[in-house]
Amino acid sequence: MPMTILVADDDLGTRLSISDYLEAAGYLTISAENGQEALHLVETYQPHLLVTDITMPQMDGYELVRQIRQRPAFRLMPVVFLTARNQTDERVRGYQSGCDVYLSKPFELKELGAVIRNLLERLQMLESELRSRSPATEKASERSGLAQGVSLTESLQLTQREQEVLKLLAEGVSNIQIGDRLHLSPRTIEKYVSSLLRKTDTTNRSELLRFAIEHRLV
Repeated sequence: MPMTILVADDDLGTRLSISDYLEAAGYLTISAENGQEALHLVETYQPHLLVTDITMPQMDGYELVRQIRQRPAFRLMPVVFLTARNQTDERVRGYQSGCDVYLSKPFELKELGAVIRNLLERLQMLESELRSRSPATEKASERSGLAQGVSLTESLQLTQREQEVLKLLAEGVSNIQIGDRLHLSPRTIEKYVSSLLRKTDTTNRSELLRFAIEHRLV
């Protein structure tokens, strides 16, 4: 069964060109012209990947991804931002909101196709690893960890504050909102996130959350 990709963009030409290209590559596509419609389609069809613009009516891309990441079933779904907003602060905001890749318009369909293929291959590898873990294997691993008296949190040397930040990240909360809840500055939160990335050997927020969920840190 082909993998399903949701394309959200208020420009009809963009939606059609991306959908035609991806369908020719063997994917199944569905499309939305605004963020609200895209969120409904995510819940209805549970696509494997989302390609979305940022500037859209009713609900923009940032809010769309924020709401998607709040739903446990879609925390690992790859997200590609495809937008004309190419300023550095916009790109940073995009990654902070939970996207995996940020591509600027104008774009090449060939590059978009390569990005999608890479993200879906990684997703399949992760799902395969999770399926291969039998309950018996997990229990044996847990018993081994208890026997050694060392949890993964302890082996990673996560501080109490880092654990709090990680938990809030998993809830889909932005860095600014995390700072408000913990009464810390956004810059301090950035330092904690950077420390978490270093300790878990991950490169971005999405990989960090995948690691945390896979290893039951959240």
